[in-house]
Amino acid sequence: MLVHQCTIEKPASYSGTGLHTGVECTLTFKPAPENYGIRFVRTDLGGNPEIPALVDYVVDVSRGTTLGHGDIKIYTVEHVLAAVVGLEIDNIIIEINNIEPPVGDGSAMPYVETLQAAGIKRQEAAKDYLVIDKTIHYRSEEDEVDIVALPTDAFRITVMVDYKNPALGSQHTGLFSLEKEFVKEFAPARTFCFLTEVEALHDAGLIKGGSLENAVVIVDRDLADDDVESLRKKLNLSEQIHLNEHGFLNNVQLRFKNEPARHKALDLLGDLALVGAPLRAQILAARPGHASNVEFAKMIRKLYLQKKLVMKYQYEKKEGVVFDHDAILNILPHRYPLLLVDKIIELDLDHRIVGVKNVSGNEPFFEGHFPGRPIMPGVLIVEAMAQTGGILLLNSVGDPKNKLVYFISIENAKFRKPVVPGDQIIMEVEMRAFRRNICEIAGKSFVNGNLVAEAVMKAAIMPREPKLQKT
Repeated sequence: MLVHQCTIEKPASYSGTGLHTGVECTLTFKPAPENYGIRFVRTDLGGNPEIPALVDYVVDVSRGTTLGHGDIKIYTVEHVLAAVVGLEIDNIIIEINNIEPPVGDGSAMPYVETLQAAGIKRQEAAKDYLVIDKTIHYRSEEDEVDIVALPTDAFRITVMVDYKNPALGSQHTGLFSLEKEFVKEFAPARTFCFLTEVEALHDAGLIKGGSLENAVVIVDRDLADDDVESLRKKLNLSEQIHLNEHGFLNNVQLRFKNEPARHKALDLLGDLALVGAPLRAQILAARPGHASNVEFAKMIRKLYLQKKLVMKYQYEKKEGVVFDHDAILNILPHRYPLLLVDKIIELDLDHRIVGVKNVSGNEPFFEGHFPGRPIMPGVLIVEAMAQTGGILLLNSVGDPKNKLVYFISIENAKFRKPVVPGDQIIMEVEMRAFRRNICEIAGKSFVNGNLVAEAVMKAAIMPREPKLQKT
């Protein structure tokens, strides 16, 4: 496993026809600096706009993975990305002079050979691995898809497909070493589709660049002799077509016995490139497709962004702690006596957070609330929940230390039990909405498992005004 980032030595190009659009296109790979990532550049458009290869920019997954930004799109990027990450390249510029990369032979091999011709160059910076340290599970009941990421010290993919078709049957495959297996065992695996899908795509005006040379077509309906000739004319094929004994159109010889399963692993590898970081994880996938791959990649990227944020503020790793007191001081502008969060113990970025407030008998508010009967003011419990919620905005606010949160409204506030010295408040806060600079959060506070307070809060996030200079 490589530990240094990599780019390519020199530019290299590959030309051909796009699968769905049928456009002629040239793809040019160029070296990129450290920590640049993978970016597509549309050189056929004014200003050469670029689209980062990140899951945030996926706009369609109907017949491949399409990236977009505004009105700019790039179709069917998964094979290109599989070639890049399969060769463990971290930083690269991918110039493209049309809307869809060339399909080649339907595999990633043409891109792999182009990149190998360019040469792989090691860079000085270390790879930014995302180490999966907990199980992440995506499931689609409707599509019967399961994809799981499990902790491990390397990167592995295992894929199972089952399409209940005699020609395909149930297949599985496993990739255990990118360096040793990717180029020979997975990059050559071609795309496959069923005949009924081909006919539907053709009727929808797609696969304009498709042919029997760049896809394995599996026959999934009865095909009489008359149907074969009408199909040839319908698909505008110049060559004769026929059904072979294995259920494929023409004399297709599979490159691997389980080539369809290997191609699914190739697609998954390309879609996982959209996480934006190389993974150390065991990926198990049953019946994956682009839609499920992308949803899974979103889950993984969210974890990646959360880990990056935690590392930015939490310098010392502590068991059961996401952010300690020192980290919170670097996140929130609040200070004594109104910093009311001691630590964060759970964080699900942009969704949920759990904070802790240890209530000491030395709290300054107990002196006046109430003498001889100290009770924490309910408004301060709400403030503590709001501060906890403010940390939940880390990914959206940008520079939280230079922002202030102003309450707009507090709704449905209820105080069910008094909070007294010695109590530990566990504050669970969920994000309900965040639009522009307005957020809505719902908080609940517990002591010893008992609900003591709850409220729904709206707040505006505003820039912190600079200090006034004395004259």
